[in-house]
Amino acid sequence: MKVFDKKDLLKLYTPPKNSTGEDNGQITIIGGSKLFHGAPLLSLIAASKFVDMVFFASPDPSVGEVASKLKSRLSSFIWVPWEDVEHYIEKSDAILIGPGFMRYETESRDIKSSIKNKILNIRNPKLNMLDKAGKETYEITAHLLTKYRDKKWVIDAGSLQVMEANWIPKNAILTPNKKEFEMLCGNKQLTVGSKGNSQTANHMLQAASKMAKKYYCTIVLKGPETIVVSPDEVVIVKGGNAGLTKGGTGDTLAGLTVALLAKNDAFLAATSASYILKFTADKLFETVGVNYSADDLASSIPLYLKKLI
Repeated sequence: MKVFDKKDLLKLYTPPKNSTGEDNGQITIIGGSKLFHGAPLLSLIAASKFVDMVFFASPDPSVGEVASKLKSRLSSFIWVPWEDVEHYIEKSDAILIGPGFMRYETESRDIKSSIKNKILNIRNPKLNMLDKAGKETYEITAHLLTKYRDKKWVIDAGSLQVMEANWIPKNAILTPNKKEFEMLCGNKQLTVGSKGNSQTANHMLQAASKMAKKYYCTIVLKGPETIVVSPDEVVIVKGGNAGLTKGGTGDTLAGLTVALLAKNDAFLAATSASYILKFTADKLFETVGVNYSADDLASSIPLYLKKLI
């Protein structure tokens, strides 16, 4: 295990001076719901700084209304009708799925479904525990990941919470927090225990390494020290501060990751995105402490990345 070296940022793709439209990456972002309509928009804002075109689609019409308003101040994306999303997946260099997707209609549903599942001991707990919104996320995620296994994917948030591990496409990047990794593995023993429990952290790392090798994917275990695991490497990404606990910072990371994935290999994209996000957060901390938002973070990344490189 080694610590990320910022010199590796120099390996990232740089647009040639004579490049033309669409040479420098096209991505599709899929996500959003009536409860979390802002999540994919944060991903979109972060990603739009780094690629030539961002296509954005959501199965929830209310997200489209928000996107239309955002268009008035951010024109570097195309709102895609849901029925056309697969066409844009096919033409994209990389796809992000999951930010803003729902697992339950309400927080209380999570508790009720968990109790019901224990009582019934149902055969497919992940699917049967879900309500209508969660089942929609499950079905969309299953269909797209299994149909387009040859594409470059970043899988985040709602999709991670409902998916089965055997859907993971080769070379995909997964960006789970501790709870989402537990859901994906189906093993609560991975994340229980006191904060900072080294034994628990070691169990998580072992499970992530095993999964990365089995499915040939890259897993970003987000935390105060982010650990990025590939089939062949493990890198620690240090930095960051308590401001990164705010809602939306994970969506910002997912957007930056998919943008870098468009023109780079998965491990470089994942480690670089994590480092850049933490570095940006630390620069914001120097000015405003922890009093910055995910919007501030997404907007500031290009400025501080230029200084960093």
